[in-house]
Amino acid sequence: MVQTGQDDLVEYGFRRVIITITCVLCALLEIVDTTIVNVALNNMRGSLGATLTDVAWVITAYAIANVIVIPMTSWLSQQFGRRNYFAVSIVIFTVASFLCGNATNIWELVAFRFIQGLGGGALLVTAQTIITESYPIAKRGMAQAIYGMGVIVGPTLGPPLGGYIVDHFSWPYIFYINIPIGIVATLLTVTFVKSPKFGEKLKASQVDWWGIVFLASFIGSLQFVLEHGQQDDWFNDALIVTLSVVCVFGLLLFVWREMTYKHPIVNLKVLKDSNLRIGTVMCFILGFGLYGSTFIIPIYTQSVLGWSATDAGLLLIPSSITTGIMMPIIGKMIQRGIPQGYMVALGFLMFFFFTFWMQHVITPNAGGQDLFWPLILRGVGLGLLFVPITTLSLSTLSGKHIGEGAAFTGMMRQLGGSFGIAIITTFIARFNQEHRANLVTHLDVTSFEVQKMVHQLQQGFMSKGYSENIALSKAYKAIEYKVMTQSAVLSYMDIFLYLGIMFLLCIPIIFLIKKAKNKINPADAMH
Repeated sequence: MVQTGQDDLVEYGFRRVIITITCVLCALLEIVDTTIVNVALNNMRGSLGATLTDVAWVITAYAIANVIVIPMTSWLSQQFGRRNYFAVSIVIFTVASFLCGNATNIWELVAFRFIQGLGGGALLVTAQTIITESYPIAKRGMAQAIYGMGVIVGPTLGPPLGGYIVDHFSWPYIFYINIPIGIVATLLTVTFVKSPKFGEKLKASQVDWWGIVFLASFIGSLQFVLEHGQQDDWFNDALIVTLSVVCVFGLLLFVWREMTYKHPIVNLKVLKDSNLRIGTVMCFILGFGLYGSTFIIPIYTQSVLGWSATDAGLLLIPSSITTGIMMPIIGKMIQRGIPQGYMVALGFLMFFFFTFWMQHVITPNAGGQDLFWPLILRGVGLGLLFVPITTLSLSTLSGKHIGEGAAFTGMMRQLGGSFGIAIITTFIARFNQEHRANLVTHLDVTSFEVQKMVHQLQQGFMSKGYSENIALSKAYKAIEYKVMTQSAVLSYMDIFLYLGIMFLLCIPIIFLIKKAKNKINPADAMH
């Protein structure tokens, strides 16, 4: 197979700046769109006359398309040329954004979101590969840092941006803002991005069509089960059971097909690289923590503290800015040869301290000032994790294997996020029920303290002009509300505790990583 030398794709000066801006813009576009719709679902529901279950498909369809296309991006880049594939993906994403804004019913919107996801999934991994190959090998840590700013800031930027657009304009504009950025990114890609020469393309008869079918059935059904499991009561629902079976068989058949077919759609053999294997596990955990915490904190502030969607979204901005500031610093540290394993260990430890701190500050009366510093610590932890994990994962790969490796890390980060949100949603509901049952058992109506509390509340309501009976009823409702709030807070405390333990348990995994040279000699990387 003919392959260009690594140095042929390295850019310098103005061209590299433009390529970097284009790739970060595209990564941001894709990731912001994953979370921007979360705060607009209610408005969509009202204007399109949809149920809550129907409108959840707006998120699910995008996620399913995303995760299906991510593992295939390296293969598609080889077939059509990386620049062409990247440019076409931006065009698909931009056109689908316009169609989403113009959708007249919920199922039209879901279909266009799926198409948008097919374009968007390609943007993430291809942008990462283009940035990686545009920098000399010694500066790849910095390249990952710049790309990482987009990936980490994106999920956090979505909710406040979506909240602002919905509050001041209307929900279609969350899609329309993609259009001018998409047009600029397409023009810059066509003008500045180069494609590596990958050798011969496959004929239609050689394409791994069965691989595509097995991959889509495995990933698609897994994503559906994760997104809808909690609301459909998991394995008590026939569709969830059926799709779980499809998922397992899809995975087994996909692995068998890719290991035996001459031209696989996903090169699983690249996972023979031990650093990439460990890196994919750590990317999964990183996705779990990143998307899980981005999901849980706005829910806590809105449901327990009664904040607006915009305020809840804005709370996460300082954390993202901290990560953004950390990225170039981490890139410089990697260039200076500071072992990345130490940074990852410190990152996992900081994330553990963030969850431990959050567990102690979340109360029914917590304010923004209580959550500010723990979230800054989260930003530092994520900064220490993202770049070193990605560079360690790809550090022993070269040539087209970098793209294949980036596809695995990207897919595992997204899947980690899906698992994180699904598991957190399930456990919040379960813990809530347990804590409520425990709290209610301590509320003995015959006890003096309870009677005193009821009496005080009743007197308070009566002083506002309510009759004795209505005041008593309101007193019991107030106690019930306190119990519900308290059980919700205890549930969030449990979630943070378990999230922290998971990150703490990841630290020993780092010792399994083989030392790669931080500044790899281009000649060595060619082997």
